[in-house]
Amino acid sequence: MTIDKNNPLEQQNNPDRNGSGGSNTDANSSSTRRRKKPRRDGKGSNNKISNPATSTSGKTRRGGKAQSKDNQALATTTATDANLVSSDAAEDAAAQAEGGIKAVGNQRIIPFMKIEKPMALLSLLMVIGSIIAIAVNGLNLGLDFTGGVSADVRYEQPVEQVEVVQSLANNGFDDAVVQYLGTRQELLVRLPPQSDSVDGLNANLTKALTLPNNSVEISNVNIIGSQVGNEVYLNSVMSLFLALACMLGYVALRFQFKLALGAVLSLFHDAIVTIGFFALFGFPFDLTVLAAVLALIGYSLNDTIVVYDRIRENFRRVRGISPRQTVDLSLTETLRRTIMTISTVLLVVLAMLFLGGDGLFWFSVALFIGLLAGTYSSTYIASSIPLRMGLSRDDFIVKVKPEFEEEIVTFNDPKMFEQEKL
Repeated sequence: MTIDKNNPLEQQNNPDRNGSGGSNTDANSSSTRRRKKPRRDGKGSNNKISNPATSTSGKTRRGGKAQSKDNQALATTTATDANLVSSDAAEDAAAQAEGGIKAVGNQRIIPFMKIEKPMALLSLLMVIGSIIAIAVNGLNLGLDFTGGVSADVRYEQPVEQVEVVQSLANNGFDDAVVQYLGTRQELLVRLPPQSDSVDGLNANLTKALTLPNNSVEISNVNIIGSQVGNEVYLNSVMSLFLALACMLGYVALRFQFKLALGAVLSLFHDAIVTIGFFALFGFPFDLTVLAAVLALIGYSLNDTIVVYDRIRENFRRVRGISPRQTVDLSLTETLRRTIMTISTVLLVVLAMLFLGGDGLFWFSVALFIGLLAGTYSSTYIASSIPLRMGLSRDDFIVKVKPEFEEEIVTFNDPKMFEQEKL
Protein backbone atom coordinates (compact mmCIF):
# COMPACT_ATOMS: atom_id res chain seq x y z
CA MET A 1 0.00 0.00 0.00
CA THR A 2 0.95 3.67 -0.06
CA ILE A 3 2.01 3.76 3.57
CA ASP A 4 4.50 0.91 3.12
CA LYS A 5 5.98 2.35 -0.02
CA ASN A 6 6.47 5.72 1.62
CA ASN A 7 8.05 4.18 4.76
CA PRO A 8 10.68 1.59 3.78
CA LEU A 9 12.29 1.70 7.22
CA GLU A 10 9.06 0.50 8.73
CA GLN A 11 9.17 -2.58 6.53
CA GLN A 12 12.57 -3.55 7.85
CA ASN A 13 11.87 -2.90 11.51
CA ASN A 14 8.47 -4.58 11.72
CA PRO A 15 8.91 -8.39 12.15
CA ASP A 16 6.18 -10.77 11.18
CA ARG A 17 3.94 -12.52 13.62
CA ASN A 18 6.13 -15.68 13.61
CA GLY A 19 9.14 -13.72 14.85
CA SER A 20 11.16 -13.79 11.59
CA GLY A 21 13.00 -10.84 10.20
CA GLY A 22 10.20 -10.41 7.68
CA SER A 23 10.13 -10.29 3.93
CA ASN A 24 8.33 -8.24 1.33
CA THR A 25 5.47 -10.74 1.25
CA ASP A 26 5.09 -10.64 5.03
CA ALA A 27 5.23 -6.87 5.00
CA ASN A 28 2.49 -6.69 2.41
CA SER A 29 0.33 -9.15 4.35
CA SER A 30 0.88 -7.25 7.61
CA SER A 31 0.06 -3.97 5.93
CA THR A 32 -3.27 -5.31 4.84
CA ARG A 33 -4.09 -6.05 8.46
CA ARG A 34 -3.11 -2.48 9.62
CA ARG A 35 -5.93 -0.87 11.48
CA LYS A 36 -7.63 1.95 9.65
CA LYS A 37 -9.45 3.40 12.62
CA PRO A 38 -7.80 5.65 15.23
CA ARG A 39 -6.27 4.00 18.25
CA ARG A 40 -8.10 4.04 21.52
CA ASP A 41 -5.83 6.74 22.85
CA GLY A 42 -7.15 9.05 20.11
CA LYS A 43 -3.83 9.71 18.40
CA GLY A 44 -4.44 7.67 15.27
CA SER A 45 -2.16 7.90 12.31
CA ASN A 46 -0.10 10.93 11.35
CA ASN A 47 -0.55 10.15 7.71
CA LYS A 48 -3.26 12.77 7.21
CA ILE A 49 -1.14 15.51 8.68
CA SER A 50 2.19 14.60 7.16
CA ASN A 51 0.87 13.77 3.71
CA PRO A 52 -1.82 16.20 2.66
CA ALA A 53 -1.74 14.98 -0.91
CA THR A 54 -2.90 11.53 0.18
CA SER A 55 -5.72 12.96 2.28
CA THR A 56 -6.79 15.16 -0.57
CA SER A 57 -6.87 12.22 -2.94
CA GLY A 58 -8.92 10.29 -0.38
CA LYS A 59 -11.43 13.06 -0.17
CA THR A 60 -11.56 13.18 -3.93
CA ARG A 61 -12.45 9.52 -4.06
CA ARG A 62 -15.26 10.01 -1.57
CA GLY A 63 -16.90 12.82 -3.47
CA GLY A 64 -14.79 15.71 -4.72
CA LYS A 65 -16.94 18.37 -3.05
CA ALA A 66 -14.42 19.12 -0.33
CA GLN A 67 -11.73 19.84 -2.88
CA SER A 68 -13.91 22.31 -4.75
CA LYS A 69 -14.78 24.12 -1.51
CA ASP A 70 -11.11 24.33 -0.57
CA ASN A 71 -10.26 25.69 -3.99
CA GLN A 72 -12.98 28.33 -3.71
CA ALA A 73 -11.79 29.38 -0.23
CA LEU A 74 -8.20 29.56 -1.45
CA ALA A 75 -9.24 31.68 -4.43
CA THR A 76 -11.21 34.03 -2.18
CA THR A 77 -8.27 34.42 0.21
CA THR A 78 -5.90 35.07 -2.69
CA ALA A 79 -8.25 37.73 -4.13
CA THR A 80 -8.57 39.41 -0.74
CA ASP A 81 -4.81 39.51 -0.28
CA ALA A 82 -4.43 40.95 -3.77
CA ASN A 83 -6.99 43.66 -3.01
CA LEU A 84 -5.19 44.56 0.23
CA VAL A 85 -1.85 44.77 -1.53
CA SER A 86 -3.33 46.91 -4.31
CA SER A 87 -5.05 49.22 -1.79
CA ASP A 88 -1.82 49.64 0.19
CA ALA A 89 0.05 50.39 -3.01
CA ALA A 90 -2.59 52.95 -3.98
CA GLU A 91 -2.37 54.61 -0.57
CA ASP A 92 1.41 54.72 -0.81
CA ALA A 93 1.21 56.28 -4.25
CA ALA A 94 -1.37 58.84 -3.10
CA ALA A 95 0.74 59.75 -0.06
CA GLN A 96 3.83 60.19 -2.21
CA ALA A 97 1.86 62.31 -4.67
CA GLU A 98 0.81 64.60 -1.84
CA GLY A 99 4.42 65.34 -1.08
CA GLY A 100 4.58 63.37 2.15
CA ILE A 101 5.10 59.85 3.35
CA LYS A 102 2.42 57.38 4.26
CA ALA A 103 3.30 56.70 7.87
CA VAL A 104 6.07 56.89 10.43
CA GLY A 105 5.82 54.37 13.22
CA ASN A 106 2.41 53.12 12.01
CA GLN A 107 1.01 56.66 12.19
CA ARG A 108 -0.47 58.30 9.14
CA ILE A 109 0.73 61.82 8.35
CA ILE A 110 -1.66 64.61 7.39
CA PRO A 111 -0.02 66.90 4.79
CA PHE A 112 -0.71 70.22 6.52
CA MET A 113 1.98 72.05 4.58
CA LYS A 114 0.31 71.15 1.28
CA ILE A 115 -1.97 74.22 1.60
CA GLU A 116 0.73 76.37 3.13
CA LYS A 117 0.73 78.98 0.37
CA PRO A 118 -3.07 79.57 0.24
CA MET A 119 -3.21 79.93 4.04
CA ALA A 120 -0.24 82.30 4.00
CA LEU A 121 -1.99 84.42 1.34
CA LEU A 122 -5.20 84.45 3.41
CA SER A 123 -3.29 85.54 6.52
CA LEU A 124 -1.51 88.29 4.59
CA LEU A 125 -4.80 89.63 3.24
CA MET A 126 -6.35 89.60 6.71
CA VAL A 127 -3.40 91.49 8.22
CA ILE A 128 -3.43 94.11 5.46
CA GLY A 129 -7.21 94.52 5.74
CA SER A 130 -6.95 94.91 9.54
CA ILE A 131 -4.28 97.59 9.24
CA ILE A 132 -6.37 99.49 6.67
CA ALA A 133 -9.46 99.26 8.90
CA ILE A 134 -7.54 100.58 11.91
CA ALA A 135 -6.05 103.44 9.86
CA VAL A 136 -9.32 104.44 8.16
CA ASN A 137 -12.04 103.74 10.71
CA GLY A 138 -10.01 103.91 13.88
CA LEU A 139 -10.96 102.21 17.13
CA ASN A 140 -14.16 102.95 18.97
CA LEU A 141 -12.30 103.64 22.19
CA GLY A 142 -14.13 103.19 25.46
CA LEU A 143 -14.21 105.44 28.48
CA ASP A 144 -10.98 103.93 29.78
CA PHE A 145 -9.08 105.58 26.92
CA THR A 146 -11.13 108.71 26.19
CA GLY A 147 -11.94 109.76 29.75
CA GLY A 148 -15.36 110.36 31.29
CA VAL A 149 -17.23 109.91 34.54
CA SER A 150 -17.25 106.90 36.84
CA ALA A 151 -19.53 106.47 39.84
CA ASP A 152 -19.89 103.78 42.51
CA VAL A 153 -23.59 103.05 43.04
CA ARG A 154 -25.32 100.93 45.67
CA TYR A 155 -29.00 99.94 45.56
CA GLU A 156 -31.14 98.77 48.41
CA GLN A 157 -32.36 95.75 46.44
CA PRO A 158 -30.73 93.72 43.62
CA VAL A 159 -31.14 95.25 40.17
CA GLU A 160 -30.51 94.27 36.56
CA GLN A 161 -27.94 96.05 34.42
CA VAL A 162 -30.47 96.59 31.63
CA GLU A 163 -32.80 98.49 33.97
CA VAL A 164 -30.02 100.84 35.09
CA VAL A 165 -28.85 101.51 31.52
CA GLN A 166 -32.43 102.19 30.40
CA SER A 167 -33.05 104.56 33.31
CA LEU A 168 -29.86 106.53 32.49
CA ALA A 169 -30.79 106.76 28.80
CA ASN A 170 -34.27 108.08 29.68
CA ASN A 171 -32.62 110.92 31.64
CA GLY A 172 -30.14 111.96 28.94
CA PHE A 173 -27.09 109.85 29.88
CA ASP A 174 -26.39 107.88 26.72
CA ASP A 175 -23.65 105.29 26.08
CA ALA A 176 -23.48 104.28 29.73
CA VAL A 177 -21.51 101.22 30.84
CA VAL A 178 -22.77 99.40 33.93
CA GLN A 179 -20.85 96.61 35.67
CA TYR A 180 -21.43 94.66 38.87
CA LEU A 181 -18.98 95.01 41.74
CA GLY A 182 -19.22 91.65 43.48
CA THR A 183 -22.97 91.67 44.15
CA ARG A 184 -26.06 92.66 42.21
CA GLN A 185 -26.62 95.61 44.53
CA GLU A 186 -23.26 97.32 43.97
CA LEU A 187 -22.52 98.65 40.50
CA LEU A 188 -19.94 100.72 38.66
CA VAL A 189 -21.44 103.25 36.27
CA ARG A 190 -19.25 104.84 33.59
CA LEU A 191 -20.40 107.70 31.39
CA PRO A 192 -18.89 109.76 28.57
CA PRO A 193 -17.41 113.19 29.46
CA GLN A 194 -20.08 115.51 30.89
CA SER A 195 -20.24 119.33 30.99
CA ASP A 196 -21.81 119.53 34.45
CA SER A 197 -19.85 120.19 37.60
CA VAL A 198 -19.37 117.54 40.25
CA ASP A 199 -22.25 118.77 42.42
CA GLY A 200 -24.71 119.16 39.57
CA LEU A 201 -23.61 115.82 38.09
CA ASN A 202 -24.13 114.09 41.42
CA ALA A 203 -27.68 115.40 41.71
CA ASN A 204 -28.56 114.49 38.12
CA LEU A 205 -27.13 110.99 38.52
CA THR A 206 -29.09 110.40 41.70
CA LYS A 207 -32.28 111.37 39.89
CA ALA A 208 -31.45 109.22 36.84
CA LEU A 209 -30.45 106.15 38.84
CA THR A 210 -33.47 106.10 41.12
CA LEU A 211 -35.70 103.12 40.36
CA PRO A 212 -39.27 102.45 41.54
CA ASN A 213 -39.35 100.92 45.05
CA ASN A 214 -35.54 100.78 45.12
CA SER A 215 -33.52 103.60 46.64
CA VAL A 216 -30.00 104.37 45.42
CA GLU A 217 -26.87 105.77 47.03
CA ILE A 218 -23.91 107.20 45.08
CA SER A 219 -20.77 106.84 47.15
CA ASN A 220 -18.09 108.15 44.80
CA VAL A 221 -18.05 110.20 41.58
CA ASN A 222 -14.79 110.57 39.61
CA ILE A 223 -14.18 112.66 36.51
CA ILE A 224 -11.44 111.18 34.32
CA GLY A 225 -9.79 113.61 31.93
CA SER A 226 -8.75 112.90 28.36
CA GLN A 227 -5.07 113.20 29.29
CA VAL A 228 -5.36 110.26 31.65
CA GLY A 229 -7.13 108.30 28.94
CA ASN A 230 -4.32 108.98 26.46
CA GLU A 231 -1.75 107.78 28.97
CA VAL A 232 -3.70 104.57 29.46
CA TYR A 233 -3.89 104.12 25.70
CA LEU A 234 -0.13 104.58 25.22
CA ASN A 235 0.66 102.28 28.13
CA SER A 236 -1.60 99.63 26.63
CA VAL A 237 0.16 99.77 23.27
CA MET A 238 3.54 99.61 24.98
CA SER A 239 2.46 96.62 27.05
CA LEU A 240 1.35 94.83 23.89
CA PHE A 241 4.70 95.30 22.13
CA LEU A 242 6.61 94.51 25.32
CA ALA A 243 4.74 91.20 25.58
CA LEU A 244 5.68 90.33 21.99
CA ALA A 245 9.34 91.21 22.64
CA CYS A 246 9.42 89.03 25.75
CA MET A 247 7.90 86.15 23.80
CA LEU A 248 10.58 86.57 21.12
CA GLY A 249 13.36 86.37 23.68
CA TYR A 250 11.85 83.38 25.47
CA VAL A 251 11.35 81.25 22.35
CA ALA A 252 14.78 82.20 20.97
CA LEU A 253 16.42 81.15 24.24
CA ARG A 254 14.30 78.04 24.73
CA PHE A 255 14.30 76.74 21.14
CA GLN A 256 15.85 78.52 18.17
CA PHE A 257 15.72 81.99 16.59
CA LYS A 258 13.96 80.76 13.46
CA LEU A 259 11.16 79.34 15.57
CA ALA A 260 11.09 82.48 17.71
CA LEU A 261 10.54 84.71 14.69
CA GLY A 262 7.73 82.47 13.45
CA ALA A 263 6.08 82.48 16.89
CA VAL A 264 6.20 86.28 17.25
CA LEU A 265 4.83 86.85 13.74
CA SER A 266 1.97 84.47 14.46
CA LEU A 267 1.21 86.28 17.75
CA PHE A 268 1.29 89.64 15.95
CA HIS A 269 -1.08 88.18 13.37
CA ASP A 270 -3.54 87.09 16.07
CA ALA A 271 -3.48 90.45 17.84
CA ILE A 272 -3.76 92.61 14.73
CA VAL A 273 -6.57 90.51 13.23
CA THR A 274 -8.59 90.72 16.46
CA ILE A 275 -8.11 94.48 16.74
CA GLY A 276 -8.88 94.86 13.02
CA PHE A 277 -12.28 93.18 13.48
CA PHE A 278 -13.14 95.67 16.21
CA ALA A 279 -12.08 98.56 13.99
CA LEU A 280 -13.95 97.24 10.94
CA PHE A 281 -17.30 96.73 12.68
CA GLY A 282 -17.02 99.60 15.18
CA PHE A 283 -17.08 97.44 18.30
CA PRO A 284 -16.19 99.29 21.53
CA PHE A 285 -12.54 98.86 22.48
CA ASP A 286 -11.79 99.25 26.18
CA LEU A 287 -9.51 97.74 28.80
CA THR A 288 -11.46 94.49 28.92
CA VAL A 289 -10.88 93.97 25.19
CA LEU A 290 -7.19 94.78 25.66
CA ALA A 291 -7.04 92.21 28.45
CA ALA A 292 -8.58 89.67 26.06
CA VAL A 293 -5.90 90.41 23.44
CA LEU A 294 -3.13 89.92 26.02
CA ALA A 295 -4.73 86.68 27.22
CA LEU A 296 -4.98 85.57 23.60
CA ILE A 297 -1.25 86.14 23.11
CA GLY A 298 -0.51 83.89 26.07
CA TYR A 299 -2.87 81.16 24.86
CA SER A 300 -1.59 81.20 21.30
CA LEU A 301 2.02 81.07 22.48
CA ASN A 302 1.23 78.05 24.65
CA ASP A 303 -0.24 76.21 21.67
CA THR A 304 2.77 77.18 19.53
CA ILE A 305 5.26 75.98 22.15
CA VAL A 306 3.62 72.55 22.20
CA VAL A 307 4.02 72.27 18.42
CA TYR A 308 7.63 73.52 18.56
CA ASP A 309 8.55 71.02 21.23
CA ARG A 310 7.25 68.16 19.10
CA ILE A 311 9.07 69.52 16.03
CA ARG A 312 12.36 69.60 17.93
CA GLU A 313 11.78 66.08 19.25
CA ASN A 314 10.99 64.65 15.81
CA PHE A 315 13.99 66.34 14.19
CA ARG A 316 16.19 64.51 16.68
CA ARG A 317 14.27 61.22 16.69
CA VAL A 318 13.13 60.56 13.09
CA ARG A 319 15.70 60.08 10.36
CA GLY A 320 15.40 59.83 6.60
CA ILE A 321 12.56 62.33 6.02
CA SER A 322 12.57 65.92 4.84
CA PRO A 323 12.01 68.93 7.15
CA ARG A 324 8.57 69.49 5.62
CA GLN A 325 7.57 65.91 6.41
CA THR A 326 8.91 66.32 9.94
CA VAL A 327 6.72 69.37 10.47
CA ASP A 328 3.70 67.50 9.06
CA LEU A 329 4.40 64.61 11.41
CA SER A 330 4.64 66.96 14.40
CA LEU A 331 1.40 68.73 13.53
CA THR A 332 -0.35 65.38 13.06
CA GLU A 333 0.79 64.18 16.47
CA THR A 334 -0.39 67.38 18.18
CA LEU A 335 -3.69 67.60 16.27
CA ARG A 336 -5.71 65.71 18.87
CA ARG A 337 -4.37 67.86 21.68
CA THR A 338 -5.13 71.04 19.70
CA ILE A 339 -8.71 69.96 19.03
CA MET A 340 -9.33 69.08 22.67
CA THR A 341 -7.85 72.36 23.92
CA ILE A 342 -9.66 74.65 21.50
CA SER A 343 -12.95 72.83 22.10
CA THR A 344 -12.84 73.25 25.87
CA VAL A 345 -11.74 76.89 25.68
CA LEU A 346 -14.44 77.74 23.14
CA LEU A 347 -17.07 76.21 25.42
CA VAL A 348 -16.01 78.57 28.22
CA VAL A 349 -15.87 81.57 25.87
CA LEU A 350 -19.33 80.86 24.47
CA ALA A 351 -20.69 80.50 27.99
CA MET A 352 -19.29 83.92 28.90
CA LEU A 353 -20.56 85.37 25.64
CA PHE A 354 -24.18 84.35 26.16
CA LEU A 355 -24.40 84.16 29.94
CA GLY A 356 -21.76 86.58 31.23
CA GLY A 357 -23.74 89.78 30.77
CA ASP A 358 -22.66 93.13 29.34
CA GLY A 359 -19.48 93.28 31.40
CA LEU A 360 -17.98 90.21 29.72
CA PHE A 361 -19.61 90.44 26.30
CA TRP A 362 -16.90 92.26 24.35
CA PHE A 363 -14.20 90.42 26.26
CA SER A 364 -15.74 87.16 25.03
CA VAL A 365 -16.10 88.46 21.48
CA ALA A 366 -12.41 89.36 21.35
CA LEU A 367 -11.42 85.96 22.69
CA PHE A 368 -13.67 84.15 20.21
CA ILE A 369 -12.19 85.96 17.21
CA GLY A 370 -8.65 85.55 18.49
CA LEU A 371 -9.01 81.85 19.23
CA LEU A 372 -10.12 81.10 15.69
CA ALA A 373 -7.23 83.12 14.27
CA GLY A 374 -4.71 81.70 16.72
CA THR A 375 -5.59 78.06 16.03
CA TYR A 376 -4.60 78.12 12.38
CA SER A 377 -1.76 80.62 12.89
CA SER A 378 0.00 78.12 15.15
CA THR A 379 -0.15 75.64 12.26
CA TYR A 380 0.39 77.66 9.12
CA ILE A 381 2.32 80.74 10.30
CA ALA A 382 4.39 79.64 13.27
CA SER A 383 5.41 76.42 11.47
CA SER A 384 5.73 77.55 7.85
CA ILE A 385 7.93 80.61 8.45
CA PRO A 386 10.79 78.58 10.02
CA LEU A 387 10.59 76.18 7.06
CA ARG A 388 10.96 79.11 4.69
CA MET A 389 14.01 80.20 6.69
CA GLY A 390 15.68 76.83 6.18
CA LEU A 391 14.83 74.94 9.35
CA SER A 392 16.68 71.62 9.45
CA ARG A 393 17.94 68.95 11.81
CA ASP A 394 21.26 70.79 12.26
CA ASP A 395 19.44 73.53 14.18
CA PHE A 396 18.61 71.10 17.00
CA ILE A 397 21.86 69.15 17.30
CA VAL A 398 24.17 70.20 20.11
CA LYS A 399 27.59 70.76 18.61
CA VAL A 400 30.83 70.59 20.61
CA LYS A 401 32.66 73.89 20.73
CA PRO A 402 36.30 73.90 19.48
CA GLU A 403 37.67 74.89 22.87
CA PHE A 404 36.07 71.79 24.43
CA GLU A 405 37.38 69.30 21.86
CA GLU A 406 39.97 66.88 23.13
CA GLU A 407 43.48 67.45 21.86
CA ILE A 408 45.66 64.45 21.06
CA VAL A 409 49.14 64.86 22.62
CA THR A 410 52.07 62.61 21.74
CA PHE A 411 55.10 62.39 24.01
CA ASN A 412 58.44 61.22 22.63
CA ASP A 413 61.16 60.26 25.11
CA PRO A 414 64.70 60.45 23.64
CA LYS A 415 65.95 57.80 26.07
CA MET A 416 63.33 55.37 24.75
CA PHE A 417 64.77 55.63 21.23
CA GLU A 418 68.32 55.10 22.53
CA GLN A 419 67.25 51.91 24.27
CA GLU A 420 65.64 50.68 21.05
CA LYS A 421 68.88 51.29 19.12
CA LEU A 422 70.88 49.32 21.68
